[in-house]
Amino acid sequence: MTDEWRGWREAAQAALYGDEGFYRSPVRSPEGPAGHFRTSVHASPLFATAVARLLTGIARELDTGTVALVDVGAGRGELLTGVLDALPEGLDVAPYAVEVAARPPDLDPRIEWCAEPPAGVTGLLFANEWLDNVPVEVAEADAEGVPRYVRVRTSDGAEHLGSTVTGADAAWLERWWPLSAPGERAEIGRPRDAAWAGAVGSLTAGLAVAVDYTHVRGARPPFGTLTGFRGGREVRPVPDGSCDLTAHVALDACAAAVAEAGIDASTELTDQRAALRRLGVGGDRPPLSLATTDPAGYVRALAAAGEAAELTARGGLGDFGWLLHRVGLPEPG
Repeated sequence: MTDEWRGWREAAQAALYGDEGFYRSPVRSPEGPAGHFRTSVHASPLFATAVARLLTGIARELDTGTVALVDVGAGRGELLTGVLDALPEGLDVAPYAVEVAARPPDLDPRIEWCAEPPAGVTGLLFANEWLDNVPVEVAEADAEGVPRYVRVRTSDGAEHLGSTVTGADAAWLERWWPLSAPGERAEIGRPRDAAWAGAVGSLTAGLAVAVDYTHVRGARPPFGTLTGFRGGREVRPVPDGSCDLTAHVALDACAAAVAEAGIDASTELTDQRAALRRLGVGGDRPPLSLATTDPAGYVRALAAAGEAAELTARGGLGDFGWLLHRVGLPEPG
């Protein structure tokens, strides 16, 4: 990485996805994303089981011979592996892992490894904590309240204000994250809007789901959410390739982008707690009477309840946003 000033989008793109970037370099991150932050996929196999139930339901609605499962931002294939293990017998699935890193050598051979979502598939497209790693520009209101681009030095993360935000970026800020008070910051989500609309548009029919840290207009954090993760700890965001760089996603803007792209899809924005409860992950403790009749079963059920509680906890994973688009399917009953 060279020691130069850049906009945050360019700097993060190189730091995450360049040849020596965090997500590409086997030296910088040999264990993959799981070594640096804990997602719902890593928290419990119940998450993969829930996605398997979601896929099974969509396959039933589509009534097709083979159903696709597209995991966007697949990491090392952990979610796909878990879902394939949890699927019922007889369901014919074509699994795709969309990821910039190299294919793991021991991955299930059924999984097709690709750099972009496959076009024209029918099934479930699932993006868990993908959009928060799509690089975006950062803006900050100057002393007069005028939004300016934030420029960052790649070597140490030092920042200064650059040029005034104009054009499509300014229009996005005005619509989705207006700044006025000096020092207020925002992440300009236009690249994420475009990425998500493109992913949803790759489906001929089925369901597209984005799961991520989120906020909505009217409740945006006043100073943005850009941060870094390394070795399981939150760290100062420095775009030198040594850490993950992430910022929460304006999923409401992503939802609008799908409609504005002309994609015929219904839209729902909910939270993980509600979404997983619909899929049978509730966190309720087993009845104490089970400890007498089936002690081993009680212990297993209690452990599962603990994992479910973590996945649906308020103030934690349960607050993640779920953005769902049904493409070419009737509204659910």
